[in-house]
Amino acid sequence: MKITAVETIAVRLPFRHDGPPTGFGGKVWTTLDTLLVRVETDAGIIGWGEAFGFNCIPATRAAIETQIAPLAVGRDARDIAGIARDLQQQLHVFGRNGPVTFGLSGLDIALWDIAGKAAGLPIHRLLGGSGGRELPTYASLLRYTDPEIVGRVTAAAVARGHRHVKLHEITVPATAAAREAAGADVAIMLDTNCPWTLGEALAMARGLDPLDLHWLEEPIWPPENHRGLAALRARTRIPLAAGENVASPMEFAALFQAGAVDIAQPSVTKIGGITAMREVLAIAAAHDVAVTPHAPYFGPGLIATLHIIAACPQPPLVERLHVELEASLFGAWTDAPGGRMRVPDGPGLGCDPDPAVIAACRA
Repeated sequence: MKITAVETIAVRLPFRHDGPPTGFGGKVWTTLDTLLVRVETDAGIIGWGEAFGFNCIPATRAAIETQIAPLAVGRDARDIAGIARDLQQQLHVFGRNGPVTFGLSGLDIALWDIAGKAAGLPIHRLLGGSGGRELPTYASLLRYTDPEIVGRVTAAAVARGHRHVKLHEITVPATAAAREAAGADVAIMLDTNCPWTLGEALAMARGLDPLDLHWLEEPIWPPENHRGLAALRARTRIPLAAGENVASPMEFAALFQAGAVDIAQPSVTKIGGITAMREVLAIAAAHDVAVTPHAPYFGPGLIATLHIIAACPQPPLVERLHVELEASLFGAWTDAPGGRMRVPDGPGLGCDPDPAVIAACRA
């Protein structure tokens, strides 16, 4: 079964949320920009993947179209592990993280979708899971900065059934506002996106300690500072989480060997797809580190994450970005009523992107 085409499709999904306009990376998000990867085969089976997008879609798209697709076309679509290894080796001089790896991630997810469709099985069954599960989610909020707004949006997330809420704030007052709004029985996580030196992080951890955080995520700059994370972990009671910016399974091994984290957070659209996620899960198990995947998106990457989590012996929480889509690629499959998500049970990903939504939202 040969790969005959690899196509990229960018879509801009309109959304609503409970706060004012905000975003990340110096850009206010008015849409959720998603990069789909569509892989065709000579057997007529089409697979769908997602390469990490948002602000970097132009760069990731260029990497796929000019570097990855020419190497993938003509390969046996069933040779998922072989393609992953060969393309990583051939392209390593152009970056072991960033757009090239993001593009390889999208290709890999699409190949797993094809494998499941060819076998007539959902991906979670290919991964050893039994299926039939509903998975608990956590609401992943955007960054709002203003404590009043943070408290209001947190309360809205709890009212919708979420018992776990993640903030993207960098101050104690904003975090305290969320704790007050949520109450003592709701877990609050804090993702700070790598803002502090070790000394600054230690001071912030002292201020955050009374708020009973479920975890503190990426508190140290740069994210490769495993030694700094380990030093912070040794001096705070707050569990530490990191991993969305880790470049490879081998770097996760180094992170674990440093004793730097309590919770690992690989991202299927950034780390190398489902193939790399399997490696990270095995390495984490060997080091007795919990895994909660990073998944703030609504394309095939989120659906793939559902399958990965469903195949875990003790499924962790699913990250669900706390917004309401006005147009969903996968309909109700990306909804989280009562703070829970269903896992598709059809072949492959179990659902294909809605062509009408693609046509309406294509960038």
